[in-house]
Amino acid sequence: MSGLHHHHGHDAAHGGRVLGGALALTAGFMLVELATGVIAGSLALLADAGHMLTDAAALALAWTAVRLGARPADTRRTFGYQRVRVIATFVNGCALLFIVAWIAIEAIRRLFAPPEVDATLVLYVGVLGAAINLAVFAMLRRGDAHDMNIAAASLHVLGDLLGSVAAIIAAIVILLTGWMPIDPLLSLVVCALIVRSAWVLVGRSAHILMEGSPDWLDVAELRRTLEARVPAIRDVHHVHCWLVGPQDALLTMHASVAVGADHSSVLRDAKTVLAEHFGINHATIQLEPDECFDRACE
Repeated sequence: MSGLHHHHGHDAAHGGRVLGGALALTAGFMLVELATGVIAGSLALLADAGHMLTDAAALALAWTAVRLGARPADTRRTFGYQRVRVIATFVNGCALLFIVAWIAIEAIRRLFAPPEVDATLVLYVGVLGAAINLAVFAMLRRGDAHDMNIAAASLHVLGDLLGSVAAIIAAIVILLTGWMPIDPLLSLVVCALIVRSAWVLVGRSAHILMEGSPDWLDVAELRRTLEARVPAIRDVHHVHCWLVGPQDALLTMHASVAVGADHSSVLRDAKTVLAEHFGINHATIQLEPDECFDRACE
């Protein structure tokens, strides 16, 4: 257990540094981009600033979640604080969907009445924004790429990067042709590009919060494997598996065993199979020498 806490603590320290640096860059440039978008009258630039505002909040939430998630279990939270990361992912995903919806509605309105845009100013700030977004995105990718909390923050930053690219393209088109509708049109394109990924993150985090089973686990296969590899087990039933955090799976199950079987050996062999074949290292197994008396048994 101490080794596990050491591993989580090391990951938290690294993830915290990465997220802290990304937060500082994002929040600083967001203020510059917001002021410039108002002055230039560009929705693409304001949309990007809006993304960066939610990014700053998302990165702050992710940073807090990493710090809290590294805390050890206590008497009130016996599984620790890993689920804080899942909650942060869910909140960040919902926030991203909300801001995308707002930008899409505003873009549609502006398509019918495109305002004047200071394309030169938009171009300068868009290029600077793209450079900062690339730097932040690279920092996050050097973090734990499998952590859904960092993945949610990365998605916010990717949305910003696409927004900056859209602002640059819109500015160039306006400078060359004077066609103002390109600004809200490209904002809609950015919304379409990021909404699917945001929806997937919300769905994954909600599934964990609802204590759904891991996507990679086939309960029927788990039953067959245990019954085949542990001869004393006659039947596996009443199986429940869920994720307490982004990756840590927990399992409870009942197993009917042959009369006279060595229960200690059965438990040891069953836990070995669960760990080696399914990556489940925390399992509670109820052994039953006779029929199952639990009404919830299948």
